[in-house]
Amino acid sequence: MAANEAELKELMVAGLNGDAAAHRSLLDQLSRRLRAYYKTKLERIGRRATEAEDLVQEALLAIHVQRHTYDRTEPLTPWVYAIARYKLIDHLRTTRVQPLETAIEDAEELMAQDDQVGAESAYDLQRLLSGLPQKMREAIQCMKIDGLSVAEAASRCRMSESAVKVNVYRGLKRLAAAIAREKLKDENR
Repeated sequence: MAANEAELKELMVAGLNGDAAAHRSLLDQLSRRLRAYYKTKLERIGRRATEAEDLVQEALLAIHVQRHTYDRTEPLTPWVYAIARYKLIDHLRTTRVQPLETAIEDAEELMAQDDQVGAESAYDLQRLLSGLPQKMREAIQCMKIDGLSVAEAASRCRMSESAVKVNVYRGLKRLAAAIAREKLKDENR
C-alpha cells in the first residue's frame, strides 16, 4: 500500500529526528514512487525504462544527502519531485538522444509535446522568478537553470560563492512557498 503525503512527511520528520528505521522506510516508499515517475517520463520521450533504476538511485542519494534542507513546515512530495525532476534533466542533458535513435514517426509527436510543455514551463518559471529580488533570480538562473557551478555562478553574478549559495537557497524556498500558495488558490477555486 502506497503511503500518502502525511505518512511520508511523518517518516521524513522522524528520520530527521534520528529514527533510522523511519528514514529507511521513507526511502523505500519513495523508491517505488520515483521508479514509476521515471519510467513514465522516460517512456513518454522514447527512452528505455531501464534508465529509471539509475535515476531512482541518484534521486534517493540526493534526497538522503540534502535532507537537512527540507523545510518541515512544507509538504514533502513537491520537494522530493523537484529533486527527481532535476536529476532527470541532468540525466537527459548528459545522455542526449542522437537523431538516429528516435524513429522518424515518433519525432513529430515528441517535438510537438516538448514545445508545448517547454513553453508553458518557461512562462511559469519566468513568472515565478520575476517575483524574486534580482540577486536571487540571477543566482538561481545561473546554477539551477544554466547549470553553472557555484564558482562559475559567483563569477557571473559578481558575488561570493557563499552569497550565491545563500541566494539560491533562499530563492528556492521563496519559490516553493509561492508555488504552494498558488496551488492552494487553485484548490480553493
